[in-house]
Amino acid sequence: MTATPIAAHAQGTQTVRGRVLDQESGYPVFMANVVVAGSQPTLGTSTDEEGRFTLATVPLGRAVLQVAAMGYQPLSTAPLLVVAGKELVLDLELAPSVEQLQEVTIRAAEQDRNALNNEMTTLSARTFDAELSQRFAGSRGDPARMATNFAGVSGANDGRNDIIIRGNSPAGLLWRLEGVDIPSPNHFSSFGSTGGPVSILNNNVLAKSDFMTSAFPSSYGNALSGAFDLFMRSGNDEKHEFLGQLGFNGFELGAEGPINRRSRASYLVNYRYSTLQAFQAIGLDFGTGSAVPKYQDVSFKLDLPTAKAGRFTLFGLGGKSGVDLLGRETDLSAANESELYGSAERDIYNRSRTGVVGASHTYFFDPNTSYRLVVAATHQLEENIADSLTWGDAANGYPLLDTDPVYTQRGEQNSYQVHFVLRRRFGARDNVHVGVMANHAVAGFEERYFALSPLGDRWVQLKQGDGASTLYQAYATWKHSFTDRLSTTLGLHGQLFDLNSSTAVEPRFGLTYRVSDQGTFGLGYGLHGQTQPLPVYYTTERDGSDGGNMGLDLTRSHHAVVSYEQRFGSTMRLRTEAYYQYLFGAPVESVPSTFSMLNAGADFGTPDATQLVNKGLGRNYGLEITAERTYDQGFYALVTASLFCSEVMGSDGVWRSSAFDGNYVFNALAGKEWKLGKGNSHLVVDLKATYAGGRRYTPIDLDASIAEGEQVLIEERTNSERYLDYFRTDLKLMYRRSGRKATHEAGIDLQNVTGRRNIYTQYYDDRTGKLATEYQLGFFPIPMYRVLF
Repeated sequence: MTATPIAAHAQGTQTVRGRVLDQESGYPVFMANVVVAGSQPTLGTSTDEEGRFTLATVPLGRAVLQVAAMGYQPLSTAPLLVVAGKELVLDLELAPSVEQLQEVTIRAAEQDRNALNNEMTTLSARTFDAELSQRFAGSRGDPARMATNFAGVSGANDGRNDIIIRGNSPAGLLWRLEGVDIPSPNHFSSFGSTGGPVSILNNNVLAKSDFMTSAFPSSYGNALSGAFDLFMRSGNDEKHEFLGQLGFNGFELGAEGPINRRSRASYLVNYRYSTLQAFQAIGLDFGTGSAVPKYQDVSFKLDLPTAKAGRFTLFGLGGKSGVDLLGRETDLSAANESELYGSAERDIYNRSRTGVVGASHTYFFDPNTSYRLVVAATHQLEENIADSLTWGDAANGYPLLDTDPVYTQRGEQNSYQVHFVLRRRFGARDNVHVGVMANHAVAGFEERYFALSPLGDRWVQLKQGDGASTLYQAYATWKHSFTDRLSTTLGLHGQLFDLNSSTAVEPRFGLTYRVSDQGTFGLGYGLHGQTQPLPVYYTTERDGSDGGNMGLDLTRSHHAVVSYEQRFGSTMRLRTEAYYQYLFGAPVESVPSTFSMLNAGADFGTPDATQLVNKGLGRNYGLEITAERTYDQGFYALVTASLFCSEVMGSDGVWRSSAFDGNYVFNALAGKEWKLGKGNSHLVVDLKATYAGGRRYTPIDLDASIAEGEQVLIEERTNSERYLDYFRTDLKLMYRRSGRKATHEAGIDLQNVTGRRNIYTQYYDDRTGKLATEYQLGFFPIPMYRVLF
């Protein structure tokens, strides 16, 4: 491996190295040319037999790498951030070319800078890396919150990172890490949801990953709305490096480096501990009243390549969290309008744990044939205890008179998974993936509340039971490239859930056609199925008898998408997607009602409805527009518009708006980076504005609520009304300075900088006999500091 030397600039240099791989097989590409675009004199190198390259003196700042190899389409990366204190280690993937070399070279500048990890994906997908996940204002370094900036995606509320994709319930989202499906990777998460207030995922350890908004390839199953396909990067295999960070997600320490330089084995580990107590001390309100959430998490990966036996990895992440939402500390004389989680009527004690640990083995039989085996174990625990509070009247200053146990809930699930995939490339035109997965879950659930009754006070059972179940999945995908312009993907996914022998066979199809050097047409279809959240199967009647849900089948959907993307040069693009999704087999009540499981999943816990049947329907359709200028010359911009309709039908046979039918979401984001002086200091400014339809709600019958002494909803008008439209502006300011051996970053993320009072919910307050309003987060500044060395 050789490199052309370049003189060290006054601003300092850093090593950029990595591997060049075949995008479809993952095999190393030998003798690929890697050049820093615009470098004078030219800084370049060629890859060795392992596909490795090293550029030892790349100037600090931004660098674009151009990669070319015989038989592959050329690659030009997005501008990469090169800083002191941390080498830039990359895996660059080249797509095989089915055309003549001279035809490919002409289009070298127009290739896609955002190629997905899963080359079988044709549309409705984005790729992202660690830098993108922390670039946007308001994202808090959270991949889920980052995704709400994309077309077709919106957030459920400011207090959680549940994401609504094309009007679907957040419960329809699949989380996958290193090839295995995982529970919701969030602190304070609950069964039946895929989000939470704080992410366990650490963007400092993430590698390039994919996010899909349905109609995804056959390798993804048991999901209705979308999928996060996440990968962790490997640690530096030549040099020990460290990280320290302070921000919303906690105080963080990270380390990485070689275990054995000769074999290129490496380690990567990061640990975080919550800092919200410090934020509360300076007066920040994050929706928990006087309570301080506490959490901690750890992420790790060991990369263990061998000379002849392939590559082994060990990986894991885990987090534990707890919060005591003490209603007794509520000032009843105040409005308490931003209490997003607790209640003045309850003392609530919440504990949760989530963990994943796994191992993988990748082996190449030849340059075109490989397999990957992943085995993993996952753990999820959720516990909630609530005490009812009895208050005196206002004349006596609202004294606390009594406390009584009123609610207990516990759920635990331990899963053991295996995923085997065989990949085979037949020449430059055909690529086939075949895989099988098994997920064996051992779970137990109990939920009950204390009911007051003229016949006698008693504990009422909501969920009870434990057992084991296995979800088997198998898939096959074939991609055929007719030319570099036209390709199709055909797939088939099957699944069997042995708890009640539910089965599904799901065809998938995708097509992309580049109608010109700048325009691409796409078409996609998928039949998708998803099991119900496990606690739903264990729901009981109020006397503890069988709730009749054990036989529930999968919820299914047909999803069709058509897209067109027009590029303007190498950094500008305009993309339009139209879609229609028809959902069927959704659980609804056996007697006529408005209830549908399609409305669940954006809150804590699962519904306690019994005797459910798979007769509910749903439909989502809409139009999405994305205008984007990718990061170039220190500037980026992203504007998205989503227009959609989301409706469900319960057992009463009436079509109604779903709980997630916001109708429209508009996002506008931009960012600029300025170099300060002649050194290595930069000022970064990111701005984001979101305007969206207000949350759906069911009107409250005030007269009936007063008469009953508790909230009474007008059921026949379920989700018929909408709160005022949502508007929020976020501004992030950051200063970055690279010294000789370290990089320092300091900044502040000013969320909801205008202080807009967006309505979270309205409810009947039995103390006042009136409707009360709770608002989402107000102005919320988040300071951040990070050092790399």
